[in-house]
Amino acid sequence: MSSQPARPDADEGYHFTDQVGHLLRKVYQRHVAIFQQHVGDSQLTAVQFITLCAIRDMGPSAQTDLVRVTAVDQATIRGVVERLKARELIALSPDPHDKRKVIVSLTPQGDALINQTVPHALQISELTYGKLNAAERIALVFLLNKMLDDSDQPHY
Repeated sequence: MSSQPARPDADEGYHFTDQVGHLLRKVYQRHVAIFQQHVGDSQLTAVQFITLCAIRDMGPSAQTDLVRVTAVDQATIRGVVERLKARELIALSPDPHDKRKVIVSLTPQGDALINQTVPHALQISELTYGKLNAAERIALVFLLNKMLDDSDQPHY
C-alpha cells in the first residue's frame, strides 16, 4: 500500500507531458542529438554553427548584433566566440568607430567549414522534421514563427 496521498482533483487536467514547453524542449533535445550525430565536425555545436552562419550572412559584426540575430545570450555568445577564435574560424578586431566594441569576422577556415557543413545541416533539418509531410513542415515553421512574433504580447 502506498503511503503517498492520492492526487487532488484540482490538478487532474494538467499533464506536463502535454504542455507546449515540455514538447518543445524534447523536440529541441532530439534536434541537438541529430545535429551532433550528423554535423560532420564533432567539435562544432549547433550554436557555434548558427553563429558562423550569422557572421557569414551579416558580414563582420559586433557581439551584440550576434546576440540579437542568434537569440543566444551575451554570456553564451562570448564563450562561443572564444571557442571559434581558438579554432581560428573567426577573427576579432576593434570597431573603427567605437574602440570599446569588438568586431567578429569569418576567417577563410570558418567560411570553408560553413560550406562543408551546410549539406549536413540540410540533412539534419530533414531528420529533425522526421515523419512530417510537406504541408505539416510548412505549417510547423509558420506556427513556430507565429509563436515568436510577440509584438502583441507583453514583454516579461
